[in-house]
Amino acid sequence: MSRGEASGPFRVGDRVQLTGPKGRMHTITLEPGKVFHSHKGTIAHDEIIGLPDGSVVANAVGVEYLALRPLLSDFVMSMPRGAAIVYPKDAVQILAQADIFPGSTVVEAGVGSGALSLWLLRAIGPGGRLMSFERREEFADVARGNVATFHGEDPANWSITLGDLAEALPQQAEPASVDRVVLDMLAPWECIDVVSTALKPGGVVLCYVATATQLSRVAEAIRATGWYTEPVANETMVRGWHVQGLAVRPDHRMIAHTGFLLTARRLAPDTVLPELKRRPSKTEFSDEDVEAWTPGALGERNVSDKVLRKRARAADAAARSSRGDTGADPTTDPADAD
Repeated sequence: MSRGEASGPFRVGDRVQLTGPKGRMHTITLEPGKVFHSHKGTIAHDEIIGLPDGSVVANAVGVEYLALRPLLSDFVMSMPRGAAIVYPKDAVQILAQADIFPGSTVVEAGVGSGALSLWLLRAIGPGGRLMSFERREEFADVARGNVATFHGEDPANWSITLGDLAEALPQQAEPASVDRVVLDMLAPWECIDVVSTALKPGGVVLCYVATATQLSRVAEAIRATGWYTEPVANETMVRGWHVQGLAVRPDHRMIAHTGFLLTARRLAPDTVLPELKRRPSKTEFSDEDVEAWTPGALGERNVSDKVLRKRARAADAAARSSRGDTGADPTTDPADAD
């Protein structure tokens, strides 16, 4: 059982989420003799070790904190970030729509900050294999640190390959050996050919893109191969509700658009998909169309090298603390890395 899946009383090395009276959350890694400090007082780690999950502990001045092991969704929302993360509402849809199953072989590109990698590793289980690809070494470093922090170790069934998927995938995966492919990248249409070679017949490719222009182009690229079922696209929006007695109403804010999901399934060799009847649509692209899909036009946001190095150090320190290495500050809240 990995650290992220632990249960029972709190043990040395466990990550614990302390929630104060105003809802402020702090995440610590338990270590004998250490002390959690906040402006409201201190709590000795020894007072938490051995308590059941879901206990309330008071600090030195009597302020009470709820102690819980962080859920995976809590962890990914507070961990250091090199690139924007895949939010939990999209991650769970990716697992469902791509049908990620225990023991499957999954390819992921790019790895970002490791949020989706954590969800995929949980879904495939120890018998599966996750091959992640990332072009930027700084992002890969942050992802490695975050995954090791959550699991307490480097998962044996996970690898990160630096480089472009179009060049690296053929060297890592035999033809028709991959069950699922998840593409979280700016231009997934550039990798459809190598993905098609790696996927097993019946396998699923899922593309996670931010804009309608990206969605259009990758859908047309998949259709043009003639190797897939008709692409299916959607987005997920989550609206919370306030429920207190008879005061039941929607929250004033909601998590709306974060990205589009597009899925298609690989056909068997030499299979011709029956032609679908549809209205004529624009399938050719002008120079203006192509310009609209460039990184600048798509609003790609870059994180400075300085910030990336800082976040990589924070992720590495948290990982070393989770593994039990000395020299890391286990009371540092990754959410405060910036």
